[in-house]
Amino acid sequence: MSGERSGRPVRHGIAAGNRDAIRTANATNADAPHDEAVDPALRNAPLGHATGHPDEYTPEVLYAVPRAPQRAALGLLSLPFTGVDVWTAYELTWLDRQGKPQVALATLDIPVDSPSLIESKSMKLYLGSFAQSRFAGVTEVTALIERDVSHAVGAPVGVALRGPAAFGAQAIRELDGESLDDLPIVCDTYDVQPAFLSAGGDTVVETLTTRLYRSVCPVTAQPDIASIQLTYRGPRIEREGLLRYLVSYRRHAAFHEHCVERIFVEVMARCRCLELTVLARFTRRGGLDINPFRTNAGAGKPDNVRTARQ
Repeated sequence: MSGERSGRPVRHGIAAGNRDAIRTANATNADAPHDEAVDPALRNAPLGHATGHPDEYTPEVLYAVPRAPQRAALGLLSLPFTGVDVWTAYELTWLDRQGKPQVALATLDIPVDSPSLIESKSMKLYLGSFAQSRFAGVTEVTALIERDVSHAVGAPVGVALRGPAAFGAQAIRELDGESLDDLPIVCDTYDVQPAFLSAGGDTVVETLTTRLYRSVCPVTAQPDIASIQLTYRGPRIEREGLLRYLVSYRRHAAFHEHCVERIFVEVMARCRCLELTVLARFTRRGGLDINPFRTNAGAGKPDNVRTARQ
């Protein structure tokens, strides 16, 4: 690969001997105020701090957050689900060999069994750093992102870039399923309350959705808004309780991926599901949306079609 930066060679990926360049941090799953809930190491992440915005290729800004502490807090000794975290990047741009700007939509598939996830602001900074570097084309840019992010999370990451010719084919579609949002419930609990969950009766198969989900960033306390879809087979889940449970995340401080895994674990346990699939489509921030998907039903990765709010 042969990118250029101000006439100097660009670092393509991160050398094995330079692994410390990708920093790691732990995030704490808690409903406490965000300044108390964050592990001190995470306070060194770009998120929540004033930073520069490099516009020449800089893979060192990627900041990896281990998944293990959050999963240990859920009592997970092994993963009870498969899945993927699907990121969509809407603002990727770089220069071609003649210095002309190029643009693309990027999709990144980070596997659920990767040791780490990526802190979102660091991903924004990393992708933004392509802006003033020159590359031979889409193939080179794709390979760089795949290499750098795979190295950061510790597992192979799938990357696909779509150029302007494909922009017109991008669809908008709401999540399939029966919406819970018009249920006449009283909500007065905004810290996660699994006791709201219950199920009983005959085994059913159904898909339920809500657009009312909100949690908060564990570093900045900024709101994270999502549409949630649950597909399950098992005793019929009591709908009012499920909606109250999902609304109770409203002040919960955790990353998107951690929230979805907690939802999966608690719905499985409390509702005695035989099979469960959880998909969350979070609204974008910094030109990125993150869409965690978890299943034990053998379901394939859903199409990456954004909702109206994304």
